[in-house]
Amino acid sequence: MQLIVEAPINQLSFGNVTYNLLRQFWRKGVDVIWYPLGGNANFESFDKIDKNFGAWLQDSAKNANKKIKPNIPSLKLWHLNGSQSRIGSKQFLYTFYELDQPTPEEINLAKFQDKVWFSSSHAANLFRNEGVDAGVIPVGFDEDLHKTNKQYLNPDIVHFGLMGKFEKRKHTEKIIKLWLAKYGNDNKYQLSVCVTNPFFKEDEMKTMLLNCLEGKRYTNINFLPYLKTNSEVNDLLNAIDIDLTGLSGAEGWNLPAFNATCLGKWSIVLNATSHSDWADGFNSILVEPNGIEPCYDGKFFQEGSPFNQGNIFTWDSDVVSQAMDEAVSKKGQNNTEGEKLKEEFSYSHSVDRLLKGIEESA
Repeated sequence: MQLIVEAPINQLSFGNVTYNLLRQFWRKGVDVIWYPLGGNANFESFDKIDKNFGAWLQDSAKNANKKIKPNIPSLKLWHLNGSQSRIGSKQFLYTFYELDQPTPEEINLAKFQDKVWFSSSHAANLFRNEGVDAGVIPVGFDEDLHKTNKQYLNPDIVHFGLMGKFEKRKHTEKIIKLWLAKYGNDNKYQLSVCVTNPFFKEDEMKTMLLNCLEGKRYTNINFLPYLKTNSEVNDLLNAIDIDLTGLSGAEGWNLPAFNATCLGKWSIVLNATSHSDWADGFNSILVEPNGIEPCYDGKFFQEGSPFNQGNIFTWDSDVVSQAMDEAVSKKGQNNTEGEKLKEEFSYSHSVDRLLKGIEESA
């Protein structure tokens, strides 16, 4: 099968998903014509890339204009905003959507595709309600991640982790402040924070992180620099006992929380949006939402924009505090139910579903 793939490879979620899907296309013998979105691909994160796969990727991009034909189906991995451009006569879109109020522009762009797949049931159901022929294809566990069986910290310390973007949508500031109110300067506990946001300048990020401390000094919180490689991310996921990234208020999947759970860690997870596709009361410590609030942060989520409108789910601090107690009580217990997610959600399964859907619709 020949397939045009228009998708980015970089250190962000779309880039990681693209990398893993392309690796499966390579293994399954798909003849891919690859156009990297955003210009040149950035392989900095992928420090364990197979040389043969790397050569295949270079060849797929280098020879794209020699091989492209109008009748070859095209798969785009991108936001709805930006999905209007097409390569080839048939375009299939695979995308993430986090919020709860699809705009007329988003609905029309979804209908503009020959088929659109979302990563979560939450998103697909919202668009189906608007008349979109929307499917669901979950992402998978990144096989480059693995247990290291290293001892990173004093085993008597309970190590929490918080990763991803610093955003209102993800409740980053609220999570940090709650953790500090509960465990701050109690050196039996430690929080490692590895968050950033490309929409903020470096000095803005520093100010926001300092605001989380509210002028106080703490001995048991570490703000980590940006982790450049997946090996560094893997070390952090192995080092923690408890993941807090799952407390995000709206997600397209939540790769950090999902990957931590797959590695046998305990994630405290808000039972909303995409989380409901993979987290349950056996593999995660679930927190039920207590309401919603507008998502707008003046940066990526701007009120009145034709894209990214709506609400995020919220949670009660006392309930999350109790969930932290439960998670602490599980320290030292491997999350075997979480590890089973690696088999249920694999990129091989994702690609099989994509190929089947494209073949049926092409």
